Amino acid sequence: MKALVCNEFGSAESLVIEDRETPAPGKGELLIDIKAAGLNFPDVLTVQGKYQITPDLPFVPGVESAGIVAAVGEGVTRFKVGDRVISTIAIGAFATACIAPEGVVMPMASNMTFEQAAGFCITYATSYYAFKQRAQLKAGETVLVLGAAGGVGITAIQIAKHMGAKVIAAASTEEKLDFACAAGADMRINYSTENLKDKIKELTGGKGADVIYDPVGGDYSEQAYRSIAWYGRYLVIGFAAGPIPKIPLNLPLLKGGDILGVFWGGWAARDPAGSQQNFVELLQLVEAGSLVPITTEVYDFEDYANAFACLTERRARGKVILRMQ
Repeated sequence: MKALVCNEFGSAESLVIEDRETPAPGKGELLIDIKAAGLNFPDVLTVQGKYQITPDLPFVPGVESAGIVAAVGEGVTRFKVGDRVISTIAIGAFATACIAPEGVVMPMASNMTFEQAAGFCITYATSYYAFKQRAQLKAGETVLVLGAAGGVGITAIQIAKHMGAKVIAAASTEEKLDFACAAGADMRINYSTENLKDKIKELTGGKGADVIYDPVGGDYSEQAYRSIAWYGRYLVIGFAAGPIPKIPLNLPLLKGGDILGVFWGGWAARDPAGSQQNFVELLQLVEAGSLVPITTEVYDFEDYANAFACLTERRARGKVILRMQ
């Protein structure tokens, strides 16, 4: 098999594609013939050695993939050879094959492509958990999505709309905002040319946003929070801009607002049954055609450096996918 290997921490330029022996599944494991893999911002941080979890060198990055079951180990009961599946593993997805414990594998919806399935788990699971469990979003509320055209931003728009919310998309270019509105956003803010705080107030009739979904961080976080509605919920998703914002704690006091951390992976480990139920509900929406995963940034495996650059330079419109085979 071929694998993208990190031999030293650094940028994507330090990664190399190597030939490796295809592993055999052990007890409770599956060997998956990977067709596509999803690239996420935590993958960039892991390669840089800056993520919460630092693997031992050398390692194969990548946590989510989609493919076909090539072999099953002893005790596997839910899957058989030939099944189309999605998997989330700690590391190892950026390869043409991987080993995955049965517990982190789920069936693909019948109407999913491998590219759609590869980018499904982390972004859609994060946004659904954010709105369902953390914000407890209600129909009719207004959601502001920062970084609206990115991988998680687009899923946030789709899921918030499905839950009956009005969505304001905020992004840095008109092209990105066009993409976000095509995905379902009702209103738009270009925070490169407009004052974010003032525009939110204008679009909400002075009330502010009920829920703020922030995967960006940086300079716009405090502006956004200053425009939150009374009893609003601010969802901390990540820090794609780089700097981690320091929001003055007098603002939650004055606004009566919450600041809620959204770490889907940590929650899923603590509540696997709840996480599995979320996936069941999401896949049912896909199967019914109510939710269509968007994949516009698909790169061949050998073009991995450009795929990483698309993400780090914040050029991505939706999820970045590596097509492995």
